[in-house]
Amino acid sequence: MKLQTRELLDKVKAAEEELEKINKDPWRLKFHLMPPVGWINDPNGLCQMNGIYHVFFQYSPLEAAGGIKFWGHYTSSDLLEWNYEGVTLVPDQEFDRDGIYSGSSFIENDQMHIFYTGNVKEEGDHDYVRKGRGAATIYVKYQENTVLISKAPVLRNEDYPEHYSCHIRDPKVWKEDNQYFMVLGGRTLDDEGRVLVYTSKDLKQWKLCNELKTKETFGYMWECPDLFEIDGQNLLSISPQGLIRENFRFQNIYQSGYFYLDGDFRSDYQLRDFEEWDYGFDFYAPQTFLDEKGRRIIIGWMGMSDSDLEYQNPTIENGWQHALTMLREISMKDGQIFQTPVKEYLELRDELIEVENKTKIRNLETFELEVKQGGIEDLEFIFSEGLVLKYNVQEELFSMEFINELGAGRTIRKVKIKSLKSLHMFVDTSSIELFLNDGEKVLTTRYYNSSTENTIQFVAGTAEINIWKMKNMTVNY
Repeated sequence: MKLQTRELLDKVKAAEEELEKINKDPWRLKFHLMPPVGWINDPNGLCQMNGIYHVFFQYSPLEAAGGIKFWGHYTSSDLLEWNYEGVTLVPDQEFDRDGIYSGSSFIENDQMHIFYTGNVKEEGDHDYVRKGRGAATIYVKYQENTVLISKAPVLRNEDYPEHYSCHIRDPKVWKEDNQYFMVLGGRTLDDEGRVLVYTSKDLKQWKLCNELKTKETFGYMWECPDLFEIDGQNLLSISPQGLIRENFRFQNIYQSGYFYLDGDFRSDYQLRDFEEWDYGFDFYAPQTFLDEKGRRIIIGWMGMSDSDLEYQNPTIENGWQHALTMLREISMKDGQIFQTPVKEYLELRDELIEVENKTKIRNLETFELEVKQGGIEDLEFIFSEGLVLKYNVQEELFSMEFINELGAGRTIRKVKIKSLKSLHMFVDTSSIELFLNDGEKVLTTRYYNSSTENTIQFVAGTAEINIWKMKNMTVNY
């Protein structure tokens, strides 16, 4: 028997009563958004409306190991103090009864329009790829922390092209040239990942406009599509599944990255030069939005689907799992994409620590470390005696390698970079985000120190090194 809205919300409320207990976990993060309780994955519905930032997220408050998905909701006016607004979308209809899956928000005339995928899994002997799964695209209006009664499907399985499987999801909507556009990620019956482009005049009636694909098969499924422009260049961001692992690329089970899209996405186009957003262990399903300052901001899920066979997340035992990344601003320089933490994080800087080369810094919990190279030299950092960060000039190789249980099964990630001019590292209680050369390459990982104190030892030649202790971000529950 399907649970009704009130029953579901009562279950969420009961689960969230464990928040005070869960917040005592020393691995809870200090300047990242996390699930209040239970599980978090994809960031959704990212936007800013009337000065307020909105971050929705796929949320399973009832099970830390993942279960039926709701949408949780955070808001902020300054990106440093956040309010948890509770559960916004509940899987309470026949077209979304098995989960509120990923989607986006579109702002027009002070009205937020939300689109998401309603997940349905039919009972019976199904593979849930070619049959047995419903994946409707749902449209709902949102206003003043209240979901209006207009929650309804605008596309169902029978509306999608016949050569596609049941796996079509994650709508991203925007307006251009007085038309509304939507991209959806998909998997064909021939197991090829693609993106479907739809257009509409009223946000309710949608017509297939184009199909975006590569000349050669590039994975079997493209999740979380996002199409946007940076300095006149269109980018198509996707999270492809099914790529073959390589030594320096595609090292995770699934990837997230972007194509440069040349031409017109509505007609003649070309996808070229796929680049990964992040080369670390824990980054997937990113989404971008344009804020009112004109910044293109990206947030990713600091986690990875189906990674439990390779590495673990011991916070499950403490009632929660995963987090979102820092907010990063995307920019383009000389035709290349860079990511840097939004400048608001600078306000979290606290005490500046005096640093000398070839020494060990102790008693750190959360901190920011910045390295500027005095010349092209090898670098090596040993973090909490279990993580080695190294740059080899001769091999033009940066590596992030766990050598003990600090990584909870994580091993090594490597990225090619011709010269390392700067390194910017943000260390939270159980996460690290590394920005090389002002965000030319980025590596994100979770880690699990048995102590709340971190140490860092380094050999950095003539590099200039600054370390700041970090203040906590405020989250009001």
